[in-house]
Amino acid sequence: MGDPITSAVANLIVTDLSKQVNMHAQYAIQFESQFAEMKRELDRMRSYLTEANRMKRNNESVKSTLSELNELIYEADDVITDCQIREEYLRMKGNPSCLFPSLGEISFRYNTGRKLTELNKEMVKMHEKLRTFVGPITEQSRSDGSSSRRTRWTSHIFDKDDIVGLSEDTTKIKKWILSHSESLHRVGIVGMGGLGKTTVAQKIYHDIQVNARFQKKVWVSISQTYDELSIMKGILKQLSADDSGTDKGDLLNRIREALSHKSFLIVMDDVWDIVDGWWDRISKGLPKFTEHNCCIIITSRNEDVVKRMGATDSRIHRPRLLDEEESWSLFCKVAFLSTNGKCNSQLEDVGREIVRKCHGLPLAIKTTGGMLSSKPHSLGEWMRICENFREKLVSDSVSNISVMASLQLSYDELPSRLKQCILCFSIYPDDHEIEAEQLVRWWVGEGLVRGDGTETATDVAFNHLSELVSRCLVEAVQRRNFDGRVYSCKMHDMVRDMIILMAEDEKFCSFNRGRHIATVDSRHLGVMKETTFQSLAGNSKLRALLLTTTNFIGFNRKIALAEIKTLRVLDLSCVKLDKICLPDLWQWITALKRLVYLNLRDVANLEEIPDSVRKLWGLQILVIRECKELKRLPTSITTLPRLAILDVGGCPSFSCLPQGLSGLSNLEELYGFKIPSLATTEACRLSEVVTLTQLRVLQLDITEESTIEENDLAALKQLQLLRVLSINAGDCENKDIIRKLDNLSPPTHVEELYLRHFLGETTPAWLNPISLPQLQYLCIEDSRVLSHMTENFWGDNKGSWNVEGLCLKFLPRLKETWETFQSAMLALKYLEISHCNSLENFPCNVEGLGYWTKPEEEVENKEEQDVISCHGGNEGEVEEVH
Repeated sequence: MGDPITSAVANLIVTDLSKQVNMHAQYAIQFESQFAEMKRELDRMRSYLTEANRMKRNNESVKSTLSELNELIYEADDVITDCQIREEYLRMKGNPSCLFPSLGEISFRYNTGRKLTELNKEMVKMHEKLRTFVGPITEQSRSDGSSSRRTRWTSHIFDKDDIVGLSEDTTKIKKWILSHSESLHRVGIVGMGGLGKTTVAQKIYHDIQVNARFQKKVWVSISQTYDELSIMKGILKQLSADDSGTDKGDLLNRIREALSHKSFLIVMDDVWDIVDGWWDRISKGLPKFTEHNCCIIITSRNEDVVKRMGATDSRIHRPRLLDEEESWSLFCKVAFLSTNGKCNSQLEDVGREIVRKCHGLPLAIKTTGGMLSSKPHSLGEWMRICENFREKLVSDSVSNISVMASLQLSYDELPSRLKQCILCFSIYPDDHEIEAEQLVRWWVGEGLVRGDGTETATDVAFNHLSELVSRCLVEAVQRRNFDGRVYSCKMHDMVRDMIILMAEDEKFCSFNRGRHIATVDSRHLGVMKETTFQSLAGNSKLRALLLTTTNFIGFNRKIALAEIKTLRVLDLSCVKLDKICLPDLWQWITALKRLVYLNLRDVANLEEIPDSVRKLWGLQILVIRECKELKRLPTSITTLPRLAILDVGGCPSFSCLPQGLSGLSNLEELYGFKIPSLATTEACRLSEVVTLTQLRVLQLDITEESTIEENDLAALKQLQLLRVLSINAGDCENKDIIRKLDNLSPPTHVEELYLRHFLGETTPAWLNPISLPQLQYLCIEDSRVLSHMTENFWGDNKGSWNVEGLCLKFLPRLKETWETFQSAMLALKYLEISHCNSLENFPCNVEGLGYWTKPEEEVENKEEQDVISCHGGNEGEVEEVH
């Protein structure tokens, strides 16, 4: 594999260049010869990158040359992006202007031609340098893993509760917790990084007996860069108490009040130090009542810290290293996940040798197993991995050498498409819970991930994230239970340490002693409270800026950030507009010509988007959801030629989308489409969506004022690529609207359907297996009226449901039995119920929150039967089954 940035970006540029050279639009013709020359040089250089990347570890000249090449490739990417954006904009306006170009176009052509010529000269020099270092090789010895055959990483989920050796650990600590009689008991879990301290604590935290014992539970991740104020606010938030303000004494009083006269469990995870007295202040404020047996669990790498926090030696658990058989068992569970932990006998000897090099450390075993699970299960490949298992990193213990070596090996073995994605985790603070949606949209926005024709870029990005989770390099914090799709994630601190080293080496972003900072060379920046923008002065490289642990940027036209014009990704979600001059902010944003992803989610006091948003020709993702005061979008939003995702969901003051939405021919996801009233003459009607032929996701919002016309009813039927449909009926009691909703015609290819706040007494007539034969997930929630499913909902001999996931929430009057659902939905694997008190005989709690998952053996037996039925007849029958 080549350098993760050089080879990945080079691959993308070569692909884009190929498209540009083959296109017949104005600018491709203008620069065809320069594009062709650049493509040729990049193709030639790519063959040297693998060997050069190996050599750079011990050769500073090679490392310096690759760094220079990185700079060139990023510059080339900027030039190509500018050409594409301008070309698509002019094509949309129907203004080729070949014969009579404007002065602006003449200037653009001249400057672009000059840049391309200079870049090509430099690339020739780079090629000669690499050729001198590496020699006249012509082909990479191995693929970088970015072939068109891509594995989908969404179904396999590694269950941490099944980790070898945890059972005895949890049993021991549970006994301590459940048998004590102190008012505030303290338990410590101590050990080196990667030993499984947090995993043990999590298992106890979610244990049924422990949950029954305590009325309140709080989990606090401390980490190295803790903030006492944030700790207090985090505790209050988990207790559903008021966390506003900055007075620590006041916050501590609120914590005491929220926990008063209650039994509680608090986990203080990953505590590094208590030198400034923060723990003494918090612990003294916790209530202590002899009638309530409360407990604090502390995990740390430092036993002295745990003792100073109050845990006695007899109540400190020290997770041990796994023995050889336990190590092998854990490895098999991860490496052979697809075969339920069953190892190919041919691989056992070399597999055991690999596991021995992990020295019993669970994190090393999991990451190595996760990496090998994605590799071909061939003896030659595994022997190569075994030989390359490096243990060269300096450390003070054999086990830490093992875990860092396994992490380094797992990183080295990643395909370049995943290397560039995992480096993005380096901008987030340690122990930070990252929203998957922010992460994948960043990847898409910067062009790190592209669609492949069959899947959108967003789908591919979520697959990438799932693959990183499957390789045990990223931890999924929240998942969708139905299919395992990741909602939020985090990274183990040791993995993060390794990723920071890689990010520094690749100049992905800037650090000072492991602390993420803004500099003149920053390419990616995660904004924290302590971030200073003045150090960005003169920066011409910044591509992505995201708020991570703050909601304030202190923007004005005089700060260095206002001079940055190179951003492709700008995530200002939840930013406070206090003390910000909005015209200045918008002037800066709309000057970002290469901006692809703009996130303004949950920005208070944002009432409208200015008409100048039309200047963002390259914008592909615009998120303005949950902006409570947002009232309108300008008509100019419909002139953005590349817009693929538009999200205005959850904006109660927002009335409608503007007319002309049909011009957004590349739109793939649309959230918050409010069906307007007839009185709103300049609004986009539902019938207009028929021209959005690329639409995959659509969220419709209906209000009492909405008017659904007859020609709107068949509009959805035309959306042949639509896969996810969400209808929020807004508790609308208008009988005409309820009747019209009953007559909608969704496309037959819909795979996920969400029906919310629908006030019909029965489900709509079209909600049946014949109309929706490919439906896999159905969610119906929040209806105080719905009492029965329609008769055709249950299907007949002409059609039956293929639904695998079912979610029913807050439907107090729904009277159906589990037997009717079971007989109608034979493929059902997952069920989620919440506050549906009238349901009968269901296999889980229906009054509170209940889950049911089909036992694995039943799923396996069903799949085996399907295989037999598909191969048991003549050819005609097999074809019919498929």
